[in-house]
Amino acid sequence: MAISVYSTPSCSYCRMVKDWLKARNVRFDDYNVANDPRRAEEMLRKSGQMGVPVTDINGRIIIGFNTSELERALK
Repeated sequence: MAISVYSTPSCSYCRMVKDWLKARNVRFDDYNVANDPRRAEEMLRKSGQMGVPVTDINGRIIIGFNTSELERALK
């Protein structure tokens, strides 16, 4: 399962998504879009927006901290 989280260091919802995934022992790649313009562009292309967090679970894009969508995508 390929999971990417696009986030920024100052975003509290980004921390919540990452903590939620870690609590479930889900491995993911974390991309700091504040420091990585290439990843920011990738996130914009996938989600159509610049707001974080954006989580990509096997191509399924979840915007914000939405536990029901995260659970659904992880099944």
